Parts: sequence; C-alpha cells; structure tokens
Amino acid sequence: MAAQIPVSIDRRSPVPLSHQLAQQLAAEIDTGVLKPGDAFENELALAERLEVSRPTVRRAIGDLAARGLLVRRRGIGTTVAKAVVHRRKDLAGLFDDLVREGRTPLTEVLAFEPGRSNPEVARILGLEPDTPLVHLERLRSVEEGPVAVLRNWLPPQWAGLDPGELTGRGLFSILRSHGVVPAVAQQAIGARPAVAAERRLLRLGQDVAVLTMSRRTYDATGTPVEFADHCYRHDRYRFDVTVYAT
Repeated sequence: MAAQIPVSIDRRSPVPLSHQLAQQLAAEIDTGVLKPGDAFENELALAERLEVSRPTVRRAIGDLAARGLLVRRRGIGTTVAKAVVHRRKDLAGLFDDLVREGRTPLTEVLAFEPGRSNPEVARILGLEPDTPLVHLERLRSVEEGPVAVLRNWLPPQWAGLDPGELTGRGLFSILRSHGVVPAVAQQAIGARPAVAAERRLLRLGQDVAVLTMSRRTYDATGTPVEFADHCYRHDRYRFDVTVYAT
C-alpha cells in the first residue's frame, strides 16, 4: 500500500501548486523517506487528500518522472525509481558523489597510459602540443551495475602515479593527497548515442544515449589540473544544477 506523505500546500504563494507538490515529494525521495521500489499514491487519491485538481497532481508526478525519481508502469502503477546518483553543484568527483549517497563505489582501471600525446588536450592544459600526457580510463560501478566510463588527462608530472590508488579512491582525493587542490572547474553537460565500447562497458542496448560531461579543472592559482571526458548511464546518474536570478 502506498504511503501517504505529509504535504503542505500554500495557496497564497506565487509558486505553482504542482511545483510545491513536486518539490516536497522529491525531498522525501532524496532523504530516503520514500525508498526505491515503494508504491506511490495514485493521482486521484493524492488530489482528493490535498484538495487540489487532478491535473495539478499529474503535472507534479510527471515532473518527478521526467527527473528520474518516479517510474510509471501500465498495470502496476507509479513507484519510486531505483537509486540514481546525483551530481551536486559543488566540485566533487563521482567517487565522492557515490559515497555521499551512501553507495559503495567499485572501480576498474581500464587504461593507465603515461606518455600519450593529445595536442587538443595539451592546449587545454596550457602545455605544448607534443607534451606527453597521462591518460586514465576507468569504469565506475555500484552494486546494481556500471554507472560511468571516466576518461581523464593529466599533466606529465603524474606519470609516476600508482594505478592501484585509482581503485580505492577518487581522482580528486588522490590529487589533494599529493598537494594539488582542485579549486574551480568549467563543465559542459550533454548527451549523445553510446559507442560500441561504451555500450559493452555500461551494459546498454542498441540506440541508447549516454549523459556526457567534459570538465576543465584548475587550482587556486588558475593552473590547469586535469581534463575529463566522462559518460554516464542516464538511468543511474543525473546532474543537479542550482541557478540564481540576477
């Protein structure tokens, strides 16, 4: 039986009722009051209980479904989606995001290539085009399965990095332990079809898109620290971005 979640609706507020409802229900999911797989109160019952219109409830539930928090299935009803990792607005790596969500990160190092050239990435890192860089590729998973393929490029001074460190810690944690402190990053978020290798690693079917994130990270002096090019399963990861009015 679906739990009845307490909701406070302020009809005097300029915030639309559907948004008020969606935000409060999303908070119950984020905090674990509503858990993955839990049945969700149906539209009609929720509308009658809160004394709001059914379209208002439908918009709220549709918003939560679009955000990957609810799943609607014909003949089954609406349930809370399986856990999805959220990327917050602070500068942190996927390892930190998983730990913060109470998950256990599992990492497989797919490639550790010191001395690899990439003129475009070298330019991004403020280095000469023929500079030998350090290329990393990892598969990050949780108990349910793979989450992301992580590709990073580092300046040549990281050629002596122990690849074993990458299995038990996040890259940012390793950088900090060596005295390099990431301070700010420029990130670009998008989506594209997964290529064959990514479909195999992430266990995806044909014609499935992946979320993408490219990142340029700098220390407090503005010196480039790393360049990242990651892709994620859309059903196990999402980005949360906070925006402010000017």
